[in-house]
Amino acid sequence: MKRKYTYPLLMMIAVTLIFLVDKYLDAQEKQKYVEAATSVKSEDLDFYLPASTSNQIIHHEYYTLEYNEEAEQATWVAYRLTKDQLVDSELSRPYFEVDPAVKTGAANWRNYKNSGYDRGHLCPAGDRRFSTQAYDETFLTSNISPQLHDFNGGVWNRLENQVRDWARRYGEITLITGGVLNKPLAKIGEEEVYVPSAFYKILIRKEGSGYKALAFLIPHSESDTDLRTFAVSIDEVEKRTQIDFFPQIEDSVEDKLEAAVILKDWKF
Repeated sequence: MKRKYTYPLLMMIAVTLIFLVDKYLDAQEKQKYVEAATSVKSEDLDFYLPASTSNQIIHHEYYTLEYNEEAEQATWVAYRLTKDQLVDSELSRPYFEVDPAVKTGAANWRNYKNSGYDRGHLCPAGDRRFSTQAYDETFLTSNISPQLHDFNGGVWNRLENQVRDWARRYGEITLITGGVLNKPLAKIGEEEVYVPSAFYKILIRKEGSGYKALAFLIPHSESDTDLRTFAVSIDEVEKRTQIDFFPQIEDSVEDKLEAAVILKDWKF
């Protein structure tokens, strides 16, 4: 009789131990990703990063982001785009993966399933075709935001293509992009991922001893309107997002840069 109960009990103990060991190893592996993501990968990009509103700044190899746990997406994503990165390599599209570097846990891609919204890239996959690692990084869930399909493939795509044209013309641009998370249009999935009411994209480039910058703020709906219509001051984006952009630029320079909308500095 004792054997009859001993073996099942031992089996239960063994299964429990295996489960606990696996859980511990998974936690250790995640901690490695989190620790690795605290290291700045590019001092130049770091200079342009917005002021942090949380302790969730994550540095991947080819972009940096700040994760918003409540909204379950990035508050902003920043990256540099250079002329030589714009190659037309044929790369296999990977599956979306949960970003292991987000210490509070990034949203799962399943939240988007049957939601009516695309998994919209913030750092576009099309800007990262120069290497498999760079391309695959854009498919981490920390780099996506819910976007209506016609918006994602329409006006937002037009802006992304325009940015690539500028990178070819000017050689290098630094970009900061994200959704306006105040008063979301909706929440999707079990994790209630926020649907942004609008999306912004800020561009800045060094020219001589100064800077040229331009910002776009586009309502979350499809539009055939000329992109110039959506150009706004950086101050306007700051007002809508409550984010302080370019805090490391000297105040007198920053104030002028963020108040102006100078379209002639950017050839459409």
